[in-house]
Amino acid sequence: MNVSVGLIEGQAGVEVELTGTYADTSGKSYGPGRHRFTSEVTLTPSDLASCAFALEDVTIGIGFHWERKERQVFRGTFRLIKRESGLTVINDVPLEEYVTSVISSEMSASCPLELLKAHAVISRSWLWFPKANPARAASGQRQAHDPHEILRWYGREAHPDFDVCADDHCQRYQGITKAFSPAAAEAVRATAGEFLRYNGMICDARFSKCCGGITERYATAWEDADIPYLESISDSAAQSHSYTPEAWIRSSPPAYCHTNDSELLSRVLPGFDQETQDFYRWQVAYTPEELADLINKRLGVALGPIRDLQALARGPSGRIYRLKVTGERDYIIIGKELEIRRALSRTHLYSSAFVVDTEPDRFVLRGAGWGHGVGLCQIGAAVMANEGKTYTEILQHYYRGTTVGS
Repeated sequence: MNVSVGLIEGQAGVEVELTGTYADTSGKSYGPGRHRFTSEVTLTPSDLASCAFALEDVTIGIGFHWERKERQVFRGTFRLIKRESGLTVINDVPLEEYVTSVISSEMSASCPLELLKAHAVISRSWLWFPKANPARAASGQRQAHDPHEILRWYGREAHPDFDVCADDHCQRYQGITKAFSPAAAEAVRATAGEFLRYNGMICDARFSKCCGGITERYATAWEDADIPYLESISDSAAQSHSYTPEAWIRSSPPAYCHTNDSELLSRVLPGFDQETQDFYRWQVAYTPEELADLINKRLGVALGPIRDLQALARGPSGRIYRLKVTGERDYIIIGKELEIRRALSRTHLYSSAFVVDTEPDRFVLRGAGWGHGVGLCQIGAAVMANEGKTYTEILQHYYRGTTVGS
């Protein structure tokens, strides 16, 4: 099975550097070196293992605090299609090659083997799930009773021209740019054809970078649906705690993802993710005017200088999914978690699990975790693997009641 991955969109022309020989659909051959295209073309490699193509300035982390451009190298077919916005670059690649790249891009190819195995299973499952559940692909907006309320979530929008995109919107896929280790290839071989299942059905295996000590339930981030294997759990061996969400965020309790092991983090996080050291507990501060400007730019709502931030609804991990923002002129209620993270940052807040302290002339947001927190916690899973847990133990910890099966 091949996976079609969208790499870049909206280009007037595309320059690609070929390693090895490729041929287009008419049989014309293209040798090693740089080639520029301004119209549709499909280039098939003469040998999948030895041929590759490189693209300059591929944007990764679009809209997030780690956004940047990279040179990336890919195996498989290079395809250009023309749309109204310009040319789209698509990479058609075998499924298991795709999974090998994802587990080396989402985390690092030098991760412990059992984490790579666990990630191979969930990345394969996440990709396959919409094929059986197409109605679950869309983003949404629920009509709120209050005209001051914005309630949006960002789901798995179907890409009309390819199966998945290459960035964090879907799963990170950076070709063979990130050095493949023997462990990454072994993880994919060892789990080939394996999927995460619940009652026999392939799971919607969500994951995020750091849950902050407690994972979140599905409905906090997306539509109001209870998914048994995407419920909130404690990210520790002990499965109970007595904290309120606010007290939990203000404290720094033990958890698998609460680690300062610099050697482990250097092995499991890609280089640009290592720039984010405060993933377990973090804080940002804004003046009332800065917050007003952010909300106006992000949501198009002019509230005037902000006077109050009030959490109206939180999930089990403390992530806010309804936030009331009151300014001098008006108020707005924002949800769900990603919309809150977008509204209160020039990129995205690390998470919506935060408490607000009002200090003279500023608001201090003290937060927990990195990402939506639903499903597998990547840093927590890395620590579990480092402590000797198997990939099936890791998966059963984060996705309760599931099994792994071909």
